[in-house]
This record gives sequence, structure tokens and C-alpha cells, in this order.
Amino acid sequence: QVQFVESGGGLVQPGGSLRLACAASGFRFSIYSMRWYRQAPGKERELVASITGAGTITNYADSVKGRFTISRDNAKSTVYLQMNSLKPEDTAVYYCRAFGVSSDYWGQGTQVTVSS
Repeated sequence: QVQFVESGGGLVQPGGSLRLACAASGFRFSIYSMRWYRQAPGKERELVASITGAGTITNYADSVKGRFTISRDNAKSTVYLQMNSLKPEDTAVYYCRAFGVSSDYWGQGTQVTVSS
């Protein structure tokens, strides 16, 4: 059974930092590309960052480039999103996704709120 445990969300002031974690189980984590998405109220879900199975290639949305860093630890079946210099427009529910050739799985989401 595929399961995700997302953690690290919360309330932070503008300019602050958060580190999201998504711990996976029930599938062969290391062969899946991992992605972080976010969805703000009234907006479509958008891709924030992605990382290949081996962790050698990463990609970012222009809106977060230079501020967010995606990483993974295959030994722990966990993907991370380090978010620095947070802005109010980063407020959203953040989701992890395991993306494979023939299947993909979504986490349950964690709320990030950036506000003073």
C-alpha cells in the first residue's frame, strides 16, 4: 500500500524559511522522479520543483528559482523541499508526487502560510 507522510508546513513570516519533507512507502521510491506541486486558493495546481530518481537532475518553476531547493534521500525514501526567502505569494497547499512511467502517486498535502 502506497503511503506518504508530509511534514514541515506551517506559518512563517515573509523572508523566513521552511523545510518540507515527504516520506514514502509501498513502492520502489528510488526509480521514481519526485515532484513538489502547490495549489493556492482559487488557483490551479502548479509544478514547483522536480528531481530525478538518482537525484542528479533538478528543475524549478521560475517563481521559486534561487529560493527553493529540492533534494532526496533514497535510503530514507524521502524527498525534501527547502524553501528560503518566502513570500506571501508562496502561500499554498504543497503536495509531493511520485511520477513514474506507468503510475504515479500523490501525497495528502501540507499547508504553507507566509504572513506577517
